[in-house]
Amino acid sequence: TMVPNLLLCLSFGYAAALRPTCLSAQFRRPGDYIIGGLFPFGTDTINLTTRSEPTSVGCERLFVDGLIWALGMKFAIDQINNSTSLLPGVKLGYDMYNTCFEPVVALQPSLLFLTQNGTTGIGVLCNYTDYQPRVTAVIGPHKSDLCMVTAKLFGFFLIPQVSYGASSEQLSNTESYPSFYRTVASDKNLVEAVVLLLNRFGWNWIATVGSDDEYGRGAQGLFLSIAANHSICIAFEGLIPTDLTDPKAQDQLEDTIKLINNTKVNIIVLFAFSQPAQALLEQSIRMGLSEKVWIGTEAWIMSDKTASTPNIQSIGTVLGFIMKARTVPGFQKYVADLFTYVQQDKFCQESREFNHLMNSDVVDTLCKECDHISLRNISSVLRHSQMQPVYVAVYSVAHALHRALGCTHHTCPKASIKSWQLLHFMNTFPFTVNGQSFKFDHTHGTNTGYKLIFWSWKNGTLTYLPVGDYKDSLYIDKSQIRFHTADQKEPTSECFRHCKPGQFKQIKGFHLCCYDCTDCPENTFWSAKDSTTCTPCLEHQWSPVRSTRCYDRSEKYLFWNEPLTVALLTLMSITISLICLTAVLFLKNLETPLVQASGGKLNLFALFALTLLCLSSCLYIGKPSNTRCMIQQIVYALCLNGCFSTFFIKSLEITLVTEFPHCAPTLLHWVTRRRAWLLVALCLLTECSFCVCYLHLGPDHLQPDYKSLPTEVLLVCTTQSWLAFALMHGYNGCVAFVCFLCTFMVRTSGKKYNIARGITFAILIYF
Repeated sequence: TMVPNLLLCLSFGYAAALRPTCLSAQFRRPGDYIIGGLFPFGTDTINLTTRSEPTSVGCERLFVDGLIWALGMKFAIDQINNSTSLLPGVKLGYDMYNTCFEPVVALQPSLLFLTQNGTTGIGVLCNYTDYQPRVTAVIGPHKSDLCMVTAKLFGFFLIPQVSYGASSEQLSNTESYPSFYRTVASDKNLVEAVVLLLNRFGWNWIATVGSDDEYGRGAQGLFLSIAANHSICIAFEGLIPTDLTDPKAQDQLEDTIKLINNTKVNIIVLFAFSQPAQALLEQSIRMGLSEKVWIGTEAWIMSDKTASTPNIQSIGTVLGFIMKARTVPGFQKYVADLFTYVQQDKFCQESREFNHLMNSDVVDTLCKECDHISLRNISSVLRHSQMQPVYVAVYSVAHALHRALGCTHHTCPKASIKSWQLLHFMNTFPFTVNGQSFKFDHTHGTNTGYKLIFWSWKNGTLTYLPVGDYKDSLYIDKSQIRFHTADQKEPTSECFRHCKPGQFKQIKGFHLCCYDCTDCPENTFWSAKDSTTCTPCLEHQWSPVRSTRCYDRSEKYLFWNEPLTVALLTLMSITISLICLTAVLFLKNLETPLVQASGGKLNLFALFALTLLCLSSCLYIGKPSNTRCMIQQIVYALCLNGCFSTFFIKSLEITLVTEFPHCAPTLLHWVTRRRAWLLVALCLLTECSFCVCYLHLGPDHLQPDYKSLPTEVLLVCTTQSWLAFALMHGYNGCVAFVCFLCTFMVRTSGKKYNIARGITFAILIYF
């Protein structure tokens, strides 16, 4: 007996499935206050490109998620109407329309929402404060590009609009969109989560693809700007078409896969809705793209249609972020009951009467496909669909209306409320939905955080496995993730390695973040992690190759204990000893004709000047200073002049005797005896005057030399005024040159003492 009964049930079920329902009539209900709804019941517009007249645009393929979101709004409003604490005694109505994911389609019901209550016309007024539009608030639409169009319209009338899916960062601008709200977070939060995920796994060589719409372009733009600040290199960035009926769409998808394959990346970040994402994944499977890690978003990662693509497991590993959302209690039972009711004639008759009260002939709901589906057709999507954002959006409007009307928990006055009066209460007051508190932030958005989802395959069955979460920080349970690699460990995707301390990034090739690690050269240091340059050390510092810091230079000058100093002092001592022996010998034989002929006491003065000249070498030993630098030149010039002045007197004497014998008796007394000392004093005074000019024009001063030695600073004396230097030492040169002219041509007998030859030889050594 059971088999015939089972066959009977199946036959009745099959007959019921073939029979059209009245589900499409469930999206309009009259009420005290009407809330508009914009939902994507369908996709694939049918007459948009060929449209030459301003006729309505429709779409032919049912979008199950959009249907479930619309049922979520209906469920929330039915709950509120049955509530005894929220808007007690007030009945909310609703009026929902199809957007087909197209701004052109969404505009028609949006204009209808703006019509004056009870009419089909929009009043043109100077002041819309008392204007009463058809709806009190609007829920939707889902996509950002649709919201940017509709939010401008509703923003002019300050009608609250609460989207359950638009996440574009541009919509955070409350000046441009003053009455726009959303129960999802901005794409900026999502992008930050994706960047943290990439950093956590060390993936810094990636490709990013976005759908060519407001969502894809906006999210990808945010991602590129944030990724650049986190050392993530974008090997490829591209957009894929959203209109898959375009003849060029297939070529664009092929080019995208080829370019991704050429980059050799292992990670692909995909910002796209389910349709373009599915098209890209199908193309990658057809072209045999090697297994990758695909990082997605809620826009496609939870799509059963995408997951049911043939051979989808071959794409590799899929990770993605979805919004944290609780399940709405009672919703699945509500939908199941509704699908039972829409098959009953009495229920359908009542629904059509309600539609008639809403002037349903003005704009059609455009969900004729809704009447030809069963609960079984949507059950898989119903289990995974994120319905809470729609549910919260409806409750946000209901709570604002509750406060605007001045309702209590028991009663609610039915007063005339303008739409703009709700904005104050939506901006400032939190509200509670099923025990969870919500509040719109300063950008009119909410952020409940994200869950990290992993596509877990087991025996050909897909499970959306939560493996982490993100709100203020990112948590990942890596033990639950099984990657497509042989050892199931995370793959690597790096264009570069992190440089070691002391190395900088030397850019190579086309990509700015693809580089070699190069050691910092001498006298530079590594100042920041992943720096592209090395910082030069300060002038008084040095550093070795591949250094992370600079060191102060040690001072270098002629120390007393250095071998060169010892050699110099030894030579000086020998020279002074020879001078002293000569002086003793001259002093002992001072009155002899030979000593008197060579100059007598003038010779002792010359030897004394030479002794001082030798001792002046000590001024070059030890740490120099400005005073030492100045004294060095003055002492050298005066001591040398003291010696040359005696040569000068003797040279004049020789010249008078040999070249001007007839004048010698008259002039010799000026260069001999006591008058000779007068000439010596005159020479010294002249040199002193040049020394004064030297001090006035600019004496030598201490100059640190940082270039000659690699790790030390050489303390040297440098000439400040070359004119003063030339005057002071040029005078001695002139005296020496006169002595040379007076003595080098003098001829004497080889058996006689030749003082002229001695002076000539001394002057040549000086030159």
